Amino acid sequence: MINNPTKLLFILTLISGTIISISANSWFGAWIGLEINLLSFIPLMTNTSNLMTTEASLKYFLTQALASATLLFTVIFSALIFSASMTLITSNIFLNTLISSSLLLKMGAAPLHFWFPGVMEGLNWMNGLMLMTWQKIAPLMLLSYNFSLNIFTSFVIVSSVMIGSLGGLNQTSLRKILAYSSINHLGWLTAALMIGENLWNLYFLVYSFLTATIIFMLHSFSLSHLNQSFSLTHVPPVIKFSLFMTFLSLGGLPPFIGFLPKWIVIQSLTNSDLKMIVFLMVVMTLITLFYYLRVGFSAFMLTYSENSWNIITNQSNLVFNSCLVLTMFSTLGLTFCSLIYHIL
Repeated sequence: MINNPTKLLFILTLISGTIISISANSWFGAWIGLEINLLSFIPLMTNTSNLMTTEASLKYFLTQALASATLLFTVIFSALIFSASMTLITSNIFLNTLISSSLLLKMGAAPLHFWFPGVMEGLNWMNGLMLMTWQKIAPLMLLSYNFSLNIFTSFVIVSSVMIGSLGGLNQTSLRKILAYSSINHLGWLTAALMIGENLWNLYFLVYSFLTATIIFMLHSFSLSHLNQSFSLTHVPPVIKFSLFMTFLSLGGLPPFIGFLPKWIVIQSLTNSDLKMIVFLMVVMTLITLFYYLRVGFSAFMLTYSENSWNIITNQSNLVFNSCLVLTMFSTLGLTFCSLIYHIL
């Protein structure tokens, strides 16, 4: 990805834009950081060899510009009324909802998710990874400043989990499946935001690690669509099995590390007497596990058919070993966490 100095410059400004946003002491400073981040990511998205990136970058720019304009309008409006006191802004329900909506639009959380799957479809895997992980850090951090439990936040959580689960059912593109999975995880992340900063940080770290592991494998083996995963003849069976085990970990199946943050969120929400929201989140997450199982069905069959004349091409040892190490952390991470907890 970093094949020229210009891209390296844009990556550095992308990182600096996020850092400016999360370390700003005013909403105007946070808006400046978000704009730097946006204007750095769009040149990274474009690729002359892929015409779909032009459409994706245009969609991304228009939606992000709308979100930034809404955020700036709300901040200026509140400054005129409340003399830019952050305490008064967060105590006003209307302004609070406007700011939260603009940040949710920037992240792609439901019901403001309309742009996210289409943009993901037009990106390569590395840019898609940045969009699903790094680009969510600044909006999530800003959202945590003024996010509290009310009807609006409950609606965002439930709609994100439902749309992220049901939207991925009829998809054949792996990029769109991961995009809807990201929307589903945003529902869990926003629920974790209400509980505390440590919890959503833990959830985001585990989610980013599992997403990066899956995208590293999909990028290494040039997979883009569901039918390609049914006949992975050029991939060793161990790596094939590892890839789909990581998918199940991302879905939150109990023996894997992906279940750990979901477990803590479920326990915290139950202690807060939000049992109905927990019920909906768990049921909808089972639907995401269903389409993850559909992706890896051929790998999990003990007697799946394979042509005898297929020749397995030798992948580099680095890719092979990296996949195994990453999958080991994904599969055995929950066990290690339990051991460390008992030792301490």
